[in-house]
Amino acid sequence: MTLDAEADGGMPDGAAPVCSVRVPDDPAEDFVCRDPVMVAVVQRAKRAAESGASVLISGESGTGKEVFARYIHNASARAKGPFVALNCAAIPDHLLESELFGHERGAFSGAIGRRIGKLEAADGGTILLDEISEMDSRLQAKLLRAVQEREVDRVGGQRPMKVDIRIIATTNKDLQAEVRKQTFREDLYFRLNVIPLNIPSLRARPDDIPVLARYFLRKYDSRAVPRFRGFSEASMNAMTAYHWPGNVRELENAVNRAVVLASADETRRQCLDLFPPGGTGARPASAGAGQPAASAGRPLWQIERDAIIDTLVMTGGNRTRAAEILDISIRCLRNKLQLYASQGFTPPGPASRTD
Repeated sequence: MTLDAEADGGMPDGAAPVCSVRVPDDPAEDFVCRDPVMVAVVQRAKRAAESGASVLISGESGTGKEVFARYIHNASARAKGPFVALNCAAIPDHLLESELFGHERGAFSGAIGRRIGKLEAADGGTILLDEISEMDSRLQAKLLRAVQEREVDRVGGQRPMKVDIRIIATTNKDLQAEVRKQTFREDLYFRLNVIPLNIPSLRARPDDIPVLARYFLRKYDSRAVPRFRGFSEASMNAMTAYHWPGNVRELENAVNRAVVLASADETRRQCLDLFPPGGTGARPASAGAGQPAASAGRPLWQIERDAIIDTLVMTGGNRTRAAEILDISIRCLRNKLQLYASQGFTPPGPASRTD
């Protein structure tokens, strides 16, 4: 069955070659890119992998920061060692220290046995500290010592233990701005930011959209006799006009959704479902030359604020659901709402809601 008129065949005349970098021990993890902006980032990651220096990977949610972290590990001399990932935003502050550094039996109430922390577990390999900007300032000080001395102090331990680790940290925030606001330690920032790697948003590398879309189509329509040859011109135009607030992750989900929902009497564009009610994160379908998107010419902080408030209205004030839709941590959402409250904006929903 074919829903689209344009075959997914060879490369168009005059198009730049596709850069596909295979992660050594995971064939499913590829960098598929054609846009020169992204090709330059991939080349920088390859050079970073050859060193043992700390790497700070920044970029919006969904751009592939963890994919780059795994590539750097797998392409390095530490590839045979462990790769340990820890999401600093997903664990409450009072548990994060134990999760990161480990603890001895009896160190605190409920510590019924010794626990090896993530830093220790990564000995001989790499540890990924995801969303490092969400770490409490007290833990930042303890992490700084671990980074400088390559030593780990278990909670309740008697002496530090040496570890041989490479640290890769990721953030979707501007850490320099966080340093200026004194929410992130400057000394830790410089220790982590030996090799900075900024992953551009999908809208900043439009030449990658068709390449990635076809890649995901092959991934999700991989049966012996694929149903779809490719994307129609209307479908591709819809994807290249879209703002992609969720970046590559959202693009993958859109293609997967289209493969599941499409039938003989439907078009790919309809099944992509790229223009949700309210238009949050998307350009109008008619946007084009001389017709800028509604967000054009507005400061990014205003666009972000409106997206958050509109999403809370849509969820009836349910902050947990809003954070899931916005693809941010609940902690990040709470911090944003506190900021907006200080600016005179009242978050939608019951004032007592804490979900």
